[in-house]
Amino acid sequence: MNPVTRPRKAEAGDKIAVLSPSLAAPAIGPAVHEQALERLRAITGLVPVEFPTTRRLGASAGERADDLNAAFADPSIRAIIATAGGDDEMTVLPLLDPEPLLRDPKPVLGYSDNTNLHHWLWSHGVCSFHGGATQVHLGPGPDVDAIHRASLRAALLTGETLEITEPGYSEDFGKDWADPRALTEYGTREQTEPWLWDGPATVISGPGWGGCLEVVVLGLAAGRILADASALDGCVLMLETSEILPSRELVAGMLRSLGERGVLEAAAAVLLARPPASSLQTSPDAQARAQYRQEQAQGALEIIRRYNTAAPVCTGIPFGHTRPQWILPHGGTLTVDATSRRITASYA
Repeated sequence: MNPVTRPRKAEAGDKIAVLSPSLAAPAIGPAVHEQALERLRAITGLVPVEFPTTRRLGASAGERADDLNAAFADPSIRAIIATAGGDDEMTVLPLLDPEPLLRDPKPVLGYSDNTNLHHWLWSHGVCSFHGGATQVHLGPGPDVDAIHRASLRAALLTGETLEITEPGYSEDFGKDWADPRALTEYGTREQTEPWLWDGPATVISGPGWGGCLEVVVLGLAAGRILADASALDGCVLMLETSEILPSRELVAGMLRSLGERGVLEAAAAVLLARPPASSLQTSPDAQARAQYRQEQAQGALEIIRRYNTAAPVCTGIPFGHTRPQWILPHGGTLTVDATSRRITASYA
């Protein structure tokens, strides 16, 4: 099913639910969470509202589903944003009630494990936005990055069309949330490489579909994410990998599984994010990081071309597990212009 419902935008003064459908990150870094709420108010004019499990580690899937269902059902809540990702959100999906969502759809933002939620929304014909996490992109550092700020406002408030651009620098992760410097300093930022384009010089517009590659593949295996190739025909496939730093071989294997499902063939264009190449636990040097990114992109392209030779492919785009981060429409329209090598996103 191609999403047909684009939730109406919020307005300054409206309430936005700040939820933890997976990991309750605010419990780990409460000071970062508080700064995120202040910045969310300042940037959007929206009023953040927390729910019982927003700051509660170890909440059950049922309790987290209750919060989502309550946010969907509350007419005063005009948007929803996740605090972070995690690893078990697929267990929440069977407990969600689509009736209040369909009666009153509202913008939903999140990335990483929240890919699960975006696909649940897709299955009910509702567009959402892949990206945004208060604990990762709003709370830490001296300020909110310009491209994140612009796409956050577009997704929540304005619905405008924006060109997806390269800021020229990136970080894989920030300071530990328990470190007071997390409130005032970025992580290690480095110059980015140019995006790599491959394929025909065509212009493609279609609904964005995908998210975190690991979550998509696991969700397909669990039956929580559906990938009917006929329903995906003409989509702009957008994929990113996480801080577990999957090897070139693992990324190729996961893409191969999407190829066998018909997903790669159905895509009219493919966008691959700049992948993180380091984490709090793993710190390779700059040369190793660059090599990891290059090998992952080359391996991904090899698999994509086995199943689809017609789609333009662009790699290295700043969405997903990177900062600065573009929030991208999931179900909304992405335009990939391989003639001028430009990408635009409609946040309607």
